[in-house]
Amino acid sequence: MAQDSEVVSASLEAIAGGLLKRKRGNLSMASKIQTCLLFSGNGKEAAECYVSLVPNSRIERIFSPTVGEPPLTIEFTLGGVPYQILNRGPKMEHTGASSIVVLTNDQAETDRLWDALAADGGEEKPCGWLRDRFGIWWQIVPEILPDLLMKEDQTAAGRVMEALLTMNKIDSATLEAAFRAA
Repeated sequence: MAQDSEVVSASLEAIAGGLLKRKRGNLSMASKIQTCLLFSGNGKEAAECYVSLVPNSRIERIFSPTVGEPPLTIEFTLGGVPYQILNRGPKMEHTGASSIVVLTNDQAETDRLWDALAADGGEEKPCGWLRDRFGIWWQIVPEILPDLLMKEDQTAAGRVMEALLTMNKIDSATLEAAFRAA
């Protein structure tokens, strides 16, 4: 219970601080809705990593109410989608119940993102899922996968699904071959 009240207190402090900063600076949020990720001190490092990997991404704002301590909140845009990191919560493990899904243009982009997110202690999981070194869950999905699964030929789409179930990192060429197989 004490941890829950600490999270609520830190959340309210972050929201109030962010609102004051916005009001004073005449800034406005790009979106009324943001996904908030809870970290225990290394949130700025995570945000910097994420924005370096995904095009159309950037750190928007960092709120640091206490000199010499990690920032309390880091607001960033990832692929045009707004996120916020609350960086002072109790140590809580992120679960696969929520994940960041990235639809990739081609196998090169899939490989680049997968390799970067799985590096330094990340954990590969089946069907395009992985957990990065910060504990955040991702799904790296080549755009060809939903395209093949939605084709009229559901027998071929079934072969694509069977091939997918054998993979960790999704391989587009293998999916296409499964679709074309007789």
